[in-house]
Amino acid sequence: MRHHGDGLLAQLRRPPGGRDGRIMLIAQFLDRAGTGVWAASSVLYFTFVTRLDARQVGLLLGVAAVAGIAGSPLTGQLAERLPVRRLLIGCHLLRLGTMGLLLVCDGFARLLALMALTCLAERGAKTMEMLFATRAAGARRSTYQALSRSSANAGYALGAGVSALGLAVGTENAYRALILANALSFAVAAALVWRTREPRSTTGRVAAAGDDPGPRSRTPAPSPWRDGGYLRFVLLDIPMNLDDSVLNVGLPLWLVNHTTAPHAFVPAFLVVNTVLVVVLQLHISARAEGPYRAAGAVGLYGAAMLASCVLLAFGTGGGAWSASAALLVTAMVVTAAELMRSVSSWELAVSLAPDRARASYLGVAGMSQSVQKSAGPLLLTGAVMPAGPAGWLTLGAVVAGLSVVQRRSSLGRLAAMRSATDTPAAGSSEDRTGERTRGTAPTPTAPGRRAG
Repeated sequence: MRHHGDGLLAQLRRPPGGRDGRIMLIAQFLDRAGTGVWAASSVLYFTFVTRLDARQVGLLLGVAAVAGIAGSPLTGQLAERLPVRRLLIGCHLLRLGTMGLLLVCDGFARLLALMALTCLAERGAKTMEMLFATRAAGARRSTYQALSRSSANAGYALGAGVSALGLAVGTENAYRALILANALSFAVAAALVWRTREPRSTTGRVAAAGDDPGPRSRTPAPSPWRDGGYLRFVLLDIPMNLDDSVLNVGLPLWLVNHTTAPHAFVPAFLVVNTVLVVVLQLHISARAEGPYRAAGAVGLYGAAMLASCVLLAFGTGGGAWSASAALLVTAMVVTAAELMRSVSSWELAVSLAPDRARASYLGVAGMSQSVQKSAGPLLLTGAVMPAGPAGWLTLGAVVAGLSVVQRRSSLGRLAAMRSATDTPAAGSSEDRTGERTRGTAPTPTAPGRRAG
């Protein structure tokens, strides 16, 4: 049954996954609200409360982000053996603990350890949310992803607003209250996840330790680290996430250092992005549903990124208001790229992974966003922007070219997977005849969906 014609509020009332999907969306909203509070206040907290200098703050956040890269594959591997719910609750509680310790710890080394654990748990939590949605939402996972992003962006916006109130007060106790608000969001999110049921895996069994494996599962599951085709997808997905750094780092710094636009215009980028994602994500996801359309969205992503880089290169050199208008249009185009990326990365990461090892594969796929968050800002500040307009044009051309490679590679893997699914298993002719006699001959499956 299709629900693409329903509005956002109607879909939120009856999301894919039913009751459990609805509870998880609420948990994600509260989680992201707390994260929004912390993201807007963390730099100032480390500066004015823990008394770190600018170099230490940059090093602290950078190294912690690198540590967080391990969170996705680690939790993905654990999810092959442990229940997803318990792992997600554990990630929430770990962040609850690190936020609590942050209030009583000082010193660079201790703060670094706490922030590394926080980033590790954050990436692990996002991977478990993705796996939960994949299992609970089933064929409607694209719709669920759209609802998830809409609720997450609304949560970020709420968190930023709450943070603004604390920053307006500006006292050390106000900063600590913001940390407590973030910690509280993790506690409530963990309690909500506890109310859900463990989602069933693609084999139809509840994914929990202690299940008696069937005959098929006695064969060792494939490893994503030995799957060159999937690793190529993950590697190419890193530049397919650069819209995040362009929006949050590139646009503000380009405005400040290379245009005459007023600095007060910077918050407009986030406002435009948040509103467009909340309003359009469900519509875009409905039109790019399924692995083949998702592969097509990769090409549109590259085109949108190229367009945004062209705008930055040639449209921001005029007066204050013309530069402001060009930057605002660029923010809209970058948001369009983000909408395409959210569809393609999610759907292809799931569709290109074998069913029996989907958890570990999704854990590896989650690394692409983490790597981009660490390397993207360095790429923009160290190479792209110092080169001026030529740097932006080069970046746009490279991303557009890689998007074509990613699209073709994904389509090739999808075709190979479909061919393998439609081809009878290797064996003697007598075995195959016997299978047909018993009525167990393979039946064609929908594109991108695997039997079992």
